[in-house]
Amino acid sequence: MTGDNESPQDERSGVSRKTLLKAAMVALPAPLVLAAAPAFSGETTPSGQSLDPTPFCDDGDDPTPPQMEGPYFKPNSPQRTSMLDGAGTRLTLTGSVYGLGCQGIAGALLDFWQADNAGNYDNYTYRFRGHQFSDANGRFTLTTIVPGLYPGRTRHIHVKVQAPGRPILTTQLYFPNEPRNATDSLFDPRLLMNVTTGGGGRVAAFDFVLNVPQGPGPSPTTPTTSPTGSPGGTWRAGTAYNVGDRVTYGGSTYVCQIAHTAITGWEPPTTPALWRRV
Repeated sequence: MTGDNESPQDERSGVSRKTLLKAAMVALPAPLVLAAAPAFSGETTPSGQSLDPTPFCDDGDDPTPPQMEGPYFKPNSPQRTSMLDGAGTRLTLTGSVYGLGCQGIAGALLDFWQADNAGNYDNYTYRFRGHQFSDANGRFTLTTIVPGLYPGRTRHIHVKVQAPGRPILTTQLYFPNEPRNATDSLFDPRLLMNVTTGGGGRVAAFDFVLNVPQGPGPSPTTPTTSPTGSPGGTWRAGTAYNVGDRVTYGGSTYVCQIAHTAITGWEPPTTPALWRRV
């Protein structure tokens, strides 16, 4: 689905990943479809009453779709939750990182990059670039600006998301009711954020679902950071690493690409966003 036949109402409600809800959207009148759609974090009813945050996720749901990285990704972004690096409309993005069982994933890496207000990417420094880690419940918050329009593309934000010890999801987030959504061949309505006006700017919400199996059980706990050894190497959980630091692990040498404090599950062979093998 490219969004060519997308209506503003479709963008407002989002497109469910669940087959049952897709069928309901076809069969039910529009007002009932809106009532049946999942509520995003921070969504309100027509009367203005806040809804309880509900993840766009369900047991057995599809993972968040991947998209191309594009030409402007840079490793070594600073760790921060604010990317207010220039003029523009303030945007606050909140959400959660879930596994397939809809349990929050603690310590997930989220690396964001975007264009500035004029639609330009900074390839020399790290303006409008930054990474962070989800909290103990899988939640994250990013403060930035609404990106400008890049030639040939609709408005979007790039992101890489990685659960500890799992593959990287590279994807893009989109804004509803953008005219170029209908002409951008990369646009995917499943990656629409829920965006409203408030707080002196725009407020957006999006929940990532990673391809991480999860079974029933209590809420996840924060990954351990107690120092432990690694097989035949110098890498240690609990150690703070800076960009350029070298470690050995399992007989190979790795160079740190993003400053971070190592935790069990973020071993160099399984975290290419953090470590580059040399």
